[in-house]
Amino acid sequence: MADNYPTPPEDLPTDVVETLDGCSPAVLRQVAAYAEELAESREQGDRTEEEPDEDAVDEEVDDLPEDVPSRATLTVKEINDNRYNYWQWREGDQVKSKYKGPVNPSE
Repeated sequence: MADNYPTPPEDLPTDVVETLDGCSPAVLRQVAAYAEELAESREQGDRTEEEPDEDAVDEEVDDLPEDVPSRATLTVKEINDNRYNYWQWREGDQVKSKYKGPVNPSE
């Protein structure tokens, strides 16, 4: 590696470092975007597993729009200090979202 390359984290597996070292800047940006989405998806999955609420799941499925798959989950996103519900599901490598409405209907 050239001297101006960043130093990889010590706990990053060697094979990952070597693979990334051979990638073009465009591919590295795609990998970074994918890694960020994957991390967010796994964190979201961890939160879902930690807080199972059977009543909420049944309620969510009852008001699912036609174009949202039954495996979708309801997630909350905070935007400009306001909280909104979104349906989220995975299609292949992508996480899809559809706006449902504010968490607090009076907002």
